This record gives sequence, C-alpha cells and structure tokens, in this order.
Amino acid sequence: MSAATWRKSSHSNSSGGDCVEVADGCTGVVPVRDSKVAGGPAVIVTAGAWVPFVGALKAGHLSG
Repeated sequence: MSAATWRKSSHSNSSGGDCVEVADGCTGVVPVRDSKVAGGPAVIVTAGAWVPFVGALKAGHLSG
C-alpha cells in the first residue's frame, strides 16, 4: 500500500475530524484508511461491497 495513490473523501472536514482516504487504482479492491494516520493500517474492501456501501451512505441509510 506504500505505492498507492490516496485521496481524501470530499466529506472529510478540514479541522482534523472525520478524515477518510481511499486508494484508487487497485483492481477489485478499495483500500480505506484514516488520513490522520497515513502510515497506519488500511481496511481493504472488495469493490463489490464498496459500491453498495457508498450508495447507502449517499442515500442516508447509514450514519456515524
């Protein structure tokens, strides 16, 4: 994952709060990490699970 290209979620705030990053370009999986701990662990989610998860977030079916 050290060579991955990470991007911060557009829903992350700039005050150091909820900062989620995902890595693009990984075939079949979506790595997710806390941007405040860039060298820390990443959760690897299958692309098939990621799409409905993001859809549910956008629809407001999940909240934190």
